[in-house]
Amino acid sequence: MSQFRALAGVLRSGGRRCLQLSGGGGGGGGGGGPAGRSGSMGSARSCSAGPVVPTAVNSSSSSSSSYVEEMYFAWLEDHKNVHESWDSFFRHASAASGGADRKPPSTLLQGRAGHQTPSMVVEDHLAVHTLIRAYQIRGHHVAQLDPLGILEADLDCFVPSDLITTIDKLGFYGLDESDLDKTFRLPSTTFIGGEETSLPLREIIRRLETSYCGHVGVEFMFINNVEQCQWIRGKFETPGAMRFTSAEKRTLLARLVRSTRFEDFLARKWSSEKRFGLEGCEVLIPALKMIIDCSSAAGIDSVIMGMPHRGRLNVLANVIRKDLDQIFCQFDPKLEAADEGSGDVKYHLGMYHERINRETEKNITLSLMANPSHLEAVDPVVQGKAKAEQFYRGDAQGKKVMSILIHGDAAFAGQGVVYETFHLSELPSYTTHGTVHVVVNNQIGFTTDPRVARSSPYPTDVARVVNAPIFHVNGDDPEAVMHVCRVAAEWRSTFNKDVVIDLVSYRRFGHNEMDEPMFTQPLMYKQIRRQEHVLKKYSEKLISEGVVTLQEFEEEVAKYDKICEEAYTSSKDEKISQIRHWLDSPWPDFFTADGEPKSMSCPPTGLEEEVLQRIGLTASSVPLEDFNIHPGVSRILRSRSELVKARQVDWALGEYMAFGSLLREGVHVRLSGQDVERGTFSHRHHVLHDQEVDRHFCIPMNHLWSDQAPYTVCNSSLSEYGVLGFELGFAMASPNALVLWEAQFGDFHNTAQCIIDQFISPGQAKWVRNNGIVLLLPHGMEGMGPEHSSARPERFLQMSKDDPDRFPEFSGDFEVHQLFDCNWVVVNCSTPANFCHMLRRQILLPFRKPLIVFTPKSLLRHPDARSSFDELSKGPEQVKRVIFCTGKVYYELARERKVLNLEGEVAIVRLEQISPFPFDLVKAEVERFSNAELVWCQEEHKNMGYYDYVRPRFLTVVANQKPIWYVGRDPAAAPATGNKSTHLNELKRFMDAAFNLNIFQGRNF
Repeated sequence: MSQFRALAGVLRSGGRRCLQLSGGGGGGGGGGGPAGRSGSMGSARSCSAGPVVPTAVNSSSSSSSSYVEEMYFAWLEDHKNVHESWDSFFRHASAASGGADRKPPSTLLQGRAGHQTPSMVVEDHLAVHTLIRAYQIRGHHVAQLDPLGILEADLDCFVPSDLITTIDKLGFYGLDESDLDKTFRLPSTTFIGGEETSLPLREIIRRLETSYCGHVGVEFMFINNVEQCQWIRGKFETPGAMRFTSAEKRTLLARLVRSTRFEDFLARKWSSEKRFGLEGCEVLIPALKMIIDCSSAAGIDSVIMGMPHRGRLNVLANVIRKDLDQIFCQFDPKLEAADEGSGDVKYHLGMYHERINRETEKNITLSLMANPSHLEAVDPVVQGKAKAEQFYRGDAQGKKVMSILIHGDAAFAGQGVVYETFHLSELPSYTTHGTVHVVVNNQIGFTTDPRVARSSPYPTDVARVVNAPIFHVNGDDPEAVMHVCRVAAEWRSTFNKDVVIDLVSYRRFGHNEMDEPMFTQPLMYKQIRRQEHVLKKYSEKLISEGVVTLQEFEEEVAKYDKICEEAYTSSKDEKISQIRHWLDSPWPDFFTADGEPKSMSCPPTGLEEEVLQRIGLTASSVPLEDFNIHPGVSRILRSRSELVKARQVDWALGEYMAFGSLLREGVHVRLSGQDVERGTFSHRHHVLHDQEVDRHFCIPMNHLWSDQAPYTVCNSSLSEYGVLGFELGFAMASPNALVLWEAQFGDFHNTAQCIIDQFISPGQAKWVRNNGIVLLLPHGMEGMGPEHSSARPERFLQMSKDDPDRFPEFSGDFEVHQLFDCNWVVVNCSTPANFCHMLRRQILLPFRKPLIVFTPKSLLRHPDARSSFDELSKGPEQVKRVIFCTGKVYYELARERKVLNLEGEVAIVRLEQISPFPFDLVKAEVERFSNAELVWCQEEHKNMGYYDYVRPRFLTVVANQKPIWYVGRDPAAAPATGNKSTHLNELKRFMDAAFNLNIFQGRNF
């Protein structure tokens, strides 16, 4: 034998000889331990650091054979002389030969020369054990996964040298062809024997090839949990594991008929329309239904799904069970849009549906989330919504609500949000207790060959970072796919961990139905054109087995074709596209039956004195006894107490008042982001840590009232894209929650720009989806350099949909109507009181809009940035001044005005809400100061910040009769200077301009 790991060494402990052995094979330590066949782990062993199994011995070493003989004879003297793993092995070998006394070594394997030494016996048995382990680790490399038979599913394209693909490879283990019919005892780390404990070598290899080298390839030996590895071995190695009843086969065939004929019907009726069909992977539909069936049987009653565009219409029709006429009418070019928004293309739409699962006869709710063309962007959104549903239902283990994510192979390997989403899967405040991932592996990305699209062997390798098992399966073997899906659902139910199904298939047409794939993949598409449809192959198989007759099959096809034709006829009656029919997250108790707000007014946001004092007391104390807080935190709490006694709040207390009062009213508050528990600027401290006891902490906000709603504050992973998407999904589940995401610094939101651009800004217009997510973005030009200064307000304002040239009519509750018509609200509050009122208004409004808040940094501790309890009780203040500005620059302007003694000549007006633009309030201020110059002052550069947004709206207010002059920094490419002196000089220059009353004289408008 050659190339086996040698024994690592001998440990002596308590007079017993103990072996500490190196792990076998290169696949990780997952399957190394001698666990029982039930899959449970054995008791801890005192002699070694973890489970141990004898591994193969390198026969080229002169000492290894004698060493094994030494172990054997030591065992014969006293079984306690050796480690129990060797004891177990020698017992098995001896039992097969008839005894455990001092006799010649086991003859279970007869020597090739007619006689064996003890070391030869052990080495041959260990060789077989190593061979079994090699198949478990690397069998997937030679599995027959590609339905086309022209590519390897993994890009390594190599045949492992330790797999018996040819007879001569037996020599790798010191064996030869004459050993194939000799019998070997099976180790406890395999289930290929079933009820048998030993098998001939030939049968061992055959069963291993059946389990690991057929149409299923299993990657799991990197998992570092022995119980989980044993569980997977049992599911794939046990003889007969992949058998299906005739009824199950008939159900599978019927589902395959629906999946295939749906695509055929669309192709016949709309041959020149893009639909991103599922041809080549029609088995996805029965695969998803199998996962849902098994999960429903395990107790799941709500499934939240996300997927890209390919196959979405088929999933909507045959999994979610969207009415076919509602799908077909989307192809009608004459269909008029309802006055509900701009809408979206049919293959981006979502759906929510409650129905009976026909296999389990249980109620189940299915939700397919709407998704833009950004293929994997929906992943964290789905996870967030699933987590929220689990939270509100008290489903702490994910036994009622689960998520399924469908991916494409190129996107799964190429897009970083997949990695970010995986890394949320085990975090306490983000876990959904296991997601089933299904990768529709077309073996191509648009026109890009996988050999130049990824560096990893498989597109699914990213899942290894969280120890998720990966099941590769040939998409043209429906029964293998069903088995894999059943195992995946059972894995999720058993271990509450993620699992990945790599559905290796092909794309029968191009990226879309109008695309020509032969330009770039000629050989692949020549084979695809010759490829029989999976429905034809599987129906012929079942007919040959006698499971169905040809007539029964044709009747099933005709029945579904008739359903499609009837729905097509009915679809012609649809004249208007109702986007509401595609809503993926309805709030039936919040809106009217027509989806409209129940009122168009907002209650007052002020708070009573008693409530303010109660919250202030809790915010400045520790509600737990014998809790040791840091002296620095103690000083912060004392300063809060002094503020409360003075009936004042700073920024942290203003936030506390908003959160606490909403909790009192039964509104759940969730604050998430990097370092939010303490706050980036050490101002919040919503989680207090005991300085003497590890992981002992206190959240005072949860100790306000006995019947309050829960408060969740959680530090996130160092992710913006994934976490913001997650919180957006969380906010979809219920309107009765204030969900906030805070960026560490405001400009960090740019790594989550996809979520902002594709979901938050246009979400209601595209999908009629209300969402009240709040973004807290620290912003301010304070000499911190270009990266920690600007939250890029100009981007948010540019995407605000209000018309700068249209002066609105003021009627009814203008503020509420204006908020209802906008796509989001953009604010830059300058006082804690206004910040508090803004957060409370977010929940008290009769609808939900995203709220973008540019939060302060230096103002968190600015002595003038405080509000009295009176400002919190009477509602937002109506400031009346005359240089128009927003945010922190107000305090610099006010200080400069006081130094220059210009209070009587210069007024300052702060815009707390920037978008939608407060036309009514600005008009009142302009009329009040009708003879004054109008100036907009900002600390941002002229081509950034707010100026380009406010200028045309100011001109609309004044009917273009007078200018709105600009004061601020000059245009620049970077948002801020990195030089402190330059920063201060810029500030002085525009402060001088702001209060030079002659600077604009003689200038033309």
